[in-house]
Amino acid sequence: MTVDKPAVIQLLSPFTGIACPLEHVPDPAFAQKMVGDGFAVDPTENVLVAPCDATVTQIHPSRHAVTLTTESGVELLIHIGVDTVKLRGEGFKALVEAGQKVTAKTPLVEVDMDPVAQGVKSMRTVILLTDQDRIASLKTTDATFVQAGDFLFEAQLKADTAAVVDAAQMQASEPVTVINPTGIHARPSAAIVAIAKQFDSAMMLEKDGKQVNARSVVALMGMNIAFGDEVKVLAHGDDADAAIAALVEGLKAGLGEEGADPNAVVEKKAPANDFDIYAEESLLIEKSNDERKVIGIEASAGQAKGTLYVIEAELPAVTEQGTDAAADKAALDKAVAEAKQTLVAFVAELREKGMGQKADIFVAHQELLEDPDVYDTAVAAINSGKSAGFAWAKAIEKQADFLAGMDNALLAGRAADLRDVGGRVSRILAGLSQETIPSDLPENTILVAKDLTPSDTANLDPKRVLAIATVLGGSSSHSAILARAMGIAAMAGVEERVLNLHGSAALMDTTKGQILLNPSDAELAELALQQQRQAEVQAAANAAKDEKAYTTDGVHVEIAGNIAKVSDAPKLVEKGGEAVGLLRSEFLYETSAVFPTEAEQEQAVRDVLTTLGDRPLIVRTLDVGGDKPLPYLPLPEEENPFLGERGIRVGLDKPAVLRQQLRSLLKAADAGRLRIMFPMISSLFELTLAKEILAEEAAKLGIDMSTIEVGIMIEVPSAAVMADMLAPHVDFFSIGTNDLTQYTLAIDRGHPKLAGIADGLHPAVLRLVKMTADAARAAGKWTGVCGGLAGEKDAVPLLVGLGVEELSCSVPVIPEVKHQVRSLSKAECQELAMKAMTCTDAKQVRELMKEFHAAHEAKSNCA
Repeated sequence: MTVDKPAVIQLLSPFTGIACPLEHVPDPAFAQKMVGDGFAVDPTENVLVAPCDATVTQIHPSRHAVTLTTESGVELLIHIGVDTVKLRGEGFKALVEAGQKVTAKTPLVEVDMDPVAQGVKSMRTVILLTDQDRIASLKTTDATFVQAGDFLFEAQLKADTAAVVDAAQMQASEPVTVINPTGIHARPSAAIVAIAKQFDSAMMLEKDGKQVNARSVVALMGMNIAFGDEVKVLAHGDDADAAIAALVEGLKAGLGEEGADPNAVVEKKAPANDFDIYAEESLLIEKSNDERKVIGIEASAGQAKGTLYVIEAELPAVTEQGTDAAADKAALDKAVAEAKQTLVAFVAELREKGMGQKADIFVAHQELLEDPDVYDTAVAAINSGKSAGFAWAKAIEKQADFLAGMDNALLAGRAADLRDVGGRVSRILAGLSQETIPSDLPENTILVAKDLTPSDTANLDPKRVLAIATVLGGSSSHSAILARAMGIAAMAGVEERVLNLHGSAALMDTTKGQILLNPSDAELAELALQQQRQAEVQAAANAAKDEKAYTTDGVHVEIAGNIAKVSDAPKLVEKGGEAVGLLRSEFLYETSAVFPTEAEQEQAVRDVLTTLGDRPLIVRTLDVGGDKPLPYLPLPEEENPFLGERGIRVGLDKPAVLRQQLRSLLKAADAGRLRIMFPMISSLFELTLAKEILAEEAAKLGIDMSTIEVGIMIEVPSAAVMADMLAPHVDFFSIGTNDLTQYTLAIDRGHPKLAGIADGLHPAVLRLVKMTADAARAAGKWTGVCGGLAGEKDAVPLLVGLGVEELSCSVPVIPEVKHQVRSLSKAECQELAMKAMTCTDAKQVRELMKEFHAAHEAKSNCA
């Protein structure tokens, strides 16, 4: 039977957003038009609408895909995002039902953009004509940005003369169990179609007695074939046997989908029911209850008013298969050389401007670009038939994922650096500019992005960009460091809906952890007053930076700084630091391809001590582990590296490493006031062993230990609870509040869903701090804090009240922390701390601190 169809079909954009061709969708099934031909939209609003008049023929159970059929029989597939099937419907709300007739622009699906975009690779949405054989030509919009309902594309169609074969006439295979983890969704459906098109025979796939055309992606998706389901392959024609064998083999192999295990044992599934576990949104993800307020965390302190400017820096999809290995390798070499030349010029320019710290970051980028492991991995992939772009991207991502998994802010930050420098080469290979941010940004810009690389940040003009908001990232990233150095306010971990607010007037206040949309005149006036007060506080703090910090009732609190390399010591002295409360000795190991020599370690510590003069220096011994290994320090793979060989346990397991470092420290001790600190102590057993090794090495060197203080990090709850048993064996405690919070609350502080509630001001953490300080005082010892809380405005009064005698914060904020301590009364802080420990959670503590700061400020104004 032949059915005449209209020659042209015109489709409207189903989303407001950025229009782009299918080739820019980061999924080969769509980019290579395996599912169908059409166009794509990267949405900036959350409601999907019908692109034409049609009937809703199918809504996928996960509600991420909708199939429409026009009155004349043209079939359309709208697929929201990439890999959204794995969300199993979470964040998607269907506004129509299958069988319902709709007109153009009718709302079809509502998407909760924040959690959905966080959980998938891309939100780029495809609108496809699934029967590509009927498309004669395609004409797409010239617009970059489209509103929902704007023209998107039109297709010139051929006549449809397909003949239907009855399933009863077909040969059938034995049942085949589906091993694809998320079932037969868009990508495996496209793989089935690709196999079917290799044969002349008519082919079908059957599940539970229902058959569909094996050449129709939409029909296959409509079967809702899940992991563990049994299907049969049907075929009719001269090559039916070969067709059935090929598709059965493809199904048994998982149709090429990542994660499909041909050896998987699939248990018979329990009968399905209608209960939807994703019917309600997660209660764990913190969101603002006020539509005008977008919340996040402070990465660089400051306030700013301006206009949100959202940037999109995703790379286009690349072809996986190469055509000429020699040509691909030559293209890669040329791109690497061009990127290297850019970085060399960039470093020279920064140093000429006196911006040495920023230049150092890009010197490190040059080193990453020259990493032989990354290059060799990429070349090996090219030689195996992969394209240069694909091979390079995979090599970069493999190494970056390895670094990102390390529980070390500095090492994990290198992952962002590696992706940054790798992106330069990828953009060159794709024929794009190396830079991702426009050079002509408008004035008073608040720059918004999913994430920013150090290159992005370093190129910003502070005269135009007043603030930065990123969905990803953190306060320890290079981008955050650069933002602070450039005086640009920054927030990270911002609600993902900020990516849909391009062009909105906004007021960012990092101290409140919020972006306020469309601020009123009164709110703008309040900001101006806050900025004036902050400028006055900063001026007063800098003027008195070299004075010690005494509370109003005469209690001295030592304000120290955390440093990560030798060159940080002069900066600490310049900022008025009274001591180094934490020197992270890992820097000596991270920058070397082999173990640094004993002499190299000694010289580095000696240089710091010499710079500090009579100021004390705490050196933390090597703190690495299964979650943050060194390439030349073999450690076992662990199911949970956070609970395995970390910190002091590595040194005790490999005593030669610990002995070498302790010898270098002891030899350098005559250059100043050295304090040695062991990390991750959880028991007296570990402490005793570490001190025995230290005593043995001191005896061998003939060094008197009486002038060298020895302490431990309090990072695990057992150490805080047993502090009274540990205190007699140490000279001091230093509390690492970041890890102590993580272990106390059982929340990985980098967890994308839970990190927002891993707050160090939780009463449980505060109680452990007090327990530690009380035990130290009873033994005549002192307690410091070297974690993130030491420099946080809300935490300083509480820590003083809990009995902490030393605060070691990041170097730039030393003057402000001193200034704050001078405004506090120890007695008042003790009363405040007692109240905080009776709160039920960190939110209540934060509210208590708001009241405290308001009362304190009012008192200061009266004075």
